[in-house]
Amino acid sequence: MSFFAASARTPVAYAILAAHQLKWIVTQVNYPFLGKLCSLVIPCGLTALDHWSQQGQDMISFIHLSKNANASEIGWYEDVILDACCQNIVCSDDEIWQYVVEMSVLMLTSTQKSNPRSIWYEKLLNEMLSHLERQPKNKERRIAWLTHVDSLFDGAGLVLLSHFRRLFPLFFQLMHADDDDTVLLVLERTKTVLRLTWIRNSPYIDRLVDELVSLYKEAAMRSLHDDIRSLILETLILLQQCKGVQFEVAWDKHKNDLDLTLLHQSFAGSHTAAV
Repeated sequence: MSFFAASARTPVAYAILAAHQLKWIVTQVNYPFLGKLCSLVIPCGLTALDHWSQQGQDMISFIHLSKNANASEIGWYEDVILDACCQNIVCSDDEIWQYVVEMSVLMLTSTQKSNPRSIWYEKLLNEMLSHLERQPKNKERRIAWLTHVDSLFDGAGLVLLSHFRRLFPLFFQLMHADDDDTVLLVLERTKTVLRLTWIRNSPYIDRLVDELVSLYKEAAMRSLHDDIRSLILETLILLQQCKGVQFEVAWDKHKNDLDLTLLHQSFAGSHTAAV
């Protein structure tokens, strides 16, 4: 029995060792030389990516590759790499989730940056949102996603409009997370979405104003309350610039709230300075 147990463990040990060796080799080579080796590196990396025991080493190799090779050099492999990203988003463990997200975003924006309507933007963002909707209370996963997803949003641009029905409910939920890091990150990502889309034709404007006001009040009990309130003010100003009269209607119902006196003063002062 011990012989069979040892035999079962050996391939796993070899796979882990090989993944570490591949990562070391790949990360020793930088731009512009790494791109010339894509035809050798990528098949090995994909083989490692298929193995469940790599502890993220294979993904680190692809992260380095995406930063040191251009889209034309990755070339024929982009679809199979992005498909592997989709598969890993679905089945990755907590300890490698941050690598999965970073690799997926970097590979997507590197290979599809000139094509925001690429089917891969749709697939990868849907997989990420589905995963986060199932585990919204997983702090490590939501922080990793919020940290790395900004460049995906930039690449998608107006295509984000088609994801509003899933993005904003998730954002609203994360705005009230227990940790300040999540709150700060989701406010930054909300600003990105507003800047890219001007939240046009959206039913979420009233709800967004309400959630920001609620969070402003909650922030009094948080350790990073000044940072959070500063971002809320920036978001409200951006929202006003985007929506004008529609924002004013949503904002008007909060104008007599005595708990928001400081926010009203800051908002009025910022508006006067802008004028």
